[in-house]
Amino acid sequence: MNFIKKISILTISFILGTVNISHSADPGLVVFDWAGYEDPAFFTAYTAKHGDSPTFAYFGDEEEAFQKLRSGFKADAAHPCSQSVPKWIDAGLIEPIDTSKITRWDELEKSFRDIPEFQRDGKYYFVPVDWGNTATTYRTDLISEEAVSSLKAFADPQHNGRVSVGDNVDDAYALGYLAVGVKDWAKATDADFKAASAFLREVHKNVRTYWADGAELGQLMQSGEVYLSWAWNETYATLSYEGVPVAMKKDTDEGTSSWVCGYSKIKKSGRSRDAKFYDFINAWLEPETTNYIVNEWGYGHSNAVAMAAMSDEDLAAVGLESSDKLRAGTLWQSPMPFELREKLIAEFELIKAGF
Repeated sequence: MNFIKKISILTISFILGTVNISHSADPGLVVFDWAGYEDPAFFTAYTAKHGDSPTFAYFGDEEEAFQKLRSGFKADAAHPCSQSVPKWIDAGLIEPIDTSKITRWDELEKSFRDIPEFQRDGKYYFVPVDWGNTATTYRTDLISEEAVSSLKAFADPQHNGRVSVGDNVDDAYALGYLAVGVKDWAKATDADFKAASAFLREVHKNVRTYWADGAELGQLMQSGEVYLSWAWNETYATLSYEGVPVAMKKDTDEGTSSWVCGYSKIKKSGRSRDAKFYDFINAWLEPETTNYIVNEWGYGHSNAVAMAAMSDEDLAAVGLESSDKLRAGTLWQSPMPFELREKLIAEFELIKAGF
């Protein structure tokens, strides 16, 4: 695996900041995305056809993206995750996708593709592309596996200042709910919400920083400044390749979390950019993209046919192994009721502010 180019892209994005920074290329398609996804290996067929990459603009989290789009920011495609899609549909930010123009639509993992909340009146508004886990990730030379057998470790005072959690409400509350025994946040009670919030307040006391992207967290863990994190597969895959003694523990007493993200078509007026939008999506769904995102980033891909062609050993090497036990202990970051997500967003801001 070769992570050097990806690390460079992400590090530059982190140093410059992910808000309002764009990578200008083909102005005929503007993609609003997470930093790092401008990596041209994700859409080689697009570049081969159009002679350049799309233009990219970046957001730090989906709430920031939502507010910026709602205030009039112009883009053609955006990269939300599953739990945000219903809110974006209801706000009128995205428009239906013509699935007949997606050449590998029938190859997509149906459990991702056909989630009811991604549809309105039989029309789809979301194309899943990447998926992965958020799980306990730790430096094996600085903390023992026994010490991280429970998610309670994140709130243990002995780890004060050596913990990092993503600056992302969905990942943070996945940790909070799992820690208090909840596996489905859509069914969580108000008491569960209060318990999860109380746990995150205890975690906050130990947090050195809330990481914004994989590059930032990778630097913190590589230096040893942070040795325990709630992180995506990317961190484990990247640091392992670099020779950093790190492990991703998904079989903690309380479990782990999984997510899926993808692309939506931004609603807009004026000239159509449909052709380039569909060329971009089709490039993302090619088997070569599947191989790249698995082997170089440690994430899963929505092309189920291409994923099935990969060996269990290759998937396990980047932390994508699966089992009935892991699935049973997973909190799936599925779309949640609008009112609950707004409540989580507001409470997480208070927690980060120390209230």
